[in-house]
Amino acid sequence: MSVIFEYFWVADRTAAVEWAIGPGGDWLGERPGDEAGVDWFDVKRIDADVVLGKLVAFADTGLLDRGAAPRLIWPDPDEVPRPHETYPLAGTAWDTGLILEEIPETWRDALAGIGEDAVPMLALQWCDIDEMSFDYEGAAECVRDFAGLARRARAAGAQLYCRFGA
Repeated sequence: MSVIFEYFWVADRTAAVEWAIGPGGDWLGERPGDEAGVDWFDVKRIDADVVLGKLVAFADTGLLDRGAAPRLIWPDPDEVPRPHETYPLAGTAWDTGLILEEIPETWRDALAGIGEDAVPMLALQWCDIDEMSFDYEGAAECVRDFAGLARRARAAGAQLYCRFGA
């Protein structure tokens, strides 16, 4: 079984958490593709920390903050600290399996700066990493998806988010 990662942008962090948790807290429920105010797509096996991070590194134009990384925003680490045990504590937000991360602004901007002329080389580099499960064509399509999503988020002054189940 593969983990599905949903990448999206909305107006602000509060809206991101509300969308991620879902109506009535059913974050696994179906979502309409045309949900008002949410621009998103989903993809298998492209986690923000490693696989997307490598695409960002390949696309970097020298402006990337090397210390930047996706930031956990749900469960809120200030309200529900990450348990030190192997499995989440029952009865906490960790028990739901939902993880929501905010993608750094510098990563959003690096992705938004990917031009169509850069897609072939980025796709070739990206599909060659050990963690990537796409062929060249799939990688190229995904690069375009990320670049487009990032451009729309930047134009709206919004951040990118990644939602997945652990």
